[in-house]
Amino acid sequence: MKTRHIIIGLVLILTGLTGYAQSVGSGSIPEISNLKSQTSNQDIVIGYLSYDSVLQAMPDYAIVCQQMADLRAAYEKELKRVEDEFNQKYEAFLEGQRDFPRTILLKRQNELQELLQKNIAFKQQGQADLKKAEEEALQPLRQRLAEVLAAVARENKLLLIVNTDQNACPFIDPDRSCNVTEDVMRMLEK
Repeated sequence: MKTRHIIIGLVLILTGLTGYAQSVGSGSIPEISNLKSQTSNQDIVIGYLSYDSVLQAMPDYAIVCQQMADLRAAYEKELKRVEDEFNQKYEAFLEGQRDFPRTILLKRQNELQELLQKNIAFKQQGQADLKKAEEEALQPLRQRLAEVLAAVARENKLLLIVNTDQNACPFIDPDRSCNVTEDVMRMLEK
């Protein structure tokens, strides 16, 4: 009796799913072939550009690069200073290790170990700080570029703009797309 109810329930569920699938296939969701016949080539237009090239061509990009180079140089200078300090202490340790009493020897080893760990932590923190500073410095440029891309897309009635960097889009149909680099550069100059 129980098995019979389960089988009847499954049959009802399958019947319902079959009906749903037929209704979806009959027009509820447009199929690609229907979509293709409903639109012309001029309705679907995609813009494309190299985002990195445009970003790097922005006038303020050179300023950001110079600021980052200056910041990187300051971190490298400090890193060199702490490395030199460590090397001097290490050389002094090597020269005197035979003459040090055991307690002083262990104290100096611990000092060197702590200094080494601090230097490693400083280097890692410096790299993270540089990356964060670069992201923060580029954010206004990226925001401006996003606004210009949106304006160019609206002006040219584009469905979307594709970034072609790193071969992200190996084929773009030339009949349904346009290179928007010049339009973007023109608007960035305003």
